[in-house]
Amino acid sequence: MSRTFAYVRVSTHGQTTENQIGEIRAAGFDVNARRVVSETVSGSLAAKEREGFTRLLDRMEEGDVLVVTKMDRLGRNAMDVRATVDLLAGMGVKVHCLALGGVDLTSSTGRMTMSVINAVAEFERDLLIERTHAGLMRAKDQGRVLGRPRSLTDAQKQAVREKLGEGASVSKLARDLGVSRQTIQRARDEGKREVETEQKGEG
Repeated sequence: MSRTFAYVRVSTHGQTTENQIGEIRAAGFDVNARRVVSETVSGSLAAKEREGFTRLLDRMEEGDVLVVTKMDRLGRNAMDVRATVDLLAGMGVKVHCLALGGVDLTSSTGRMTMSVINAVAEFERDLLIERTHAGLMRAKDQGRVLGRPRSLTDAQKQAVREKLGEGASVSKLARDLGVSRQTIQRARDEGKREVETEQKGEG
């Protein structure tokens, strides 16, 4: 006999899964409380790496039904969702997603719907990359310096090396110049490398 399970997830402990459970029941799915798997875990974690979802996989059998409110409950990205649906389909488990009209993602219609969504997501990602690249090229053409600004000018770096040579501490120089200790240390190390390069050239 077919059993219906629900998988509900939130990202932080300040959130609740009650709304998701309510949506599933309001959609007409009669889910026994013992078959509701709820967990608090970041959506960036792959479905198969989540403790609650792993327990769910162990409990489900061929002919069972899994209901989720949104696709992102099943994985961290489109590829992960597809892998999760394929895994469940291989087990003979149907997967219904309320956000897609309750369509069974393991059916031919569900797979077609997922393919369209994946294609749109990939298009948007490629478009964002193109826009970012075009923006960087425009900035470069306008003479803008890309990347993080240097904390110290060449003159300041030279002054830092001289002060350190006179016995000043890294911490004091960092405070005086309003930069981190790592910035002072980098200026010192750059100076050492420059001296070593010059000595090798003379040798």
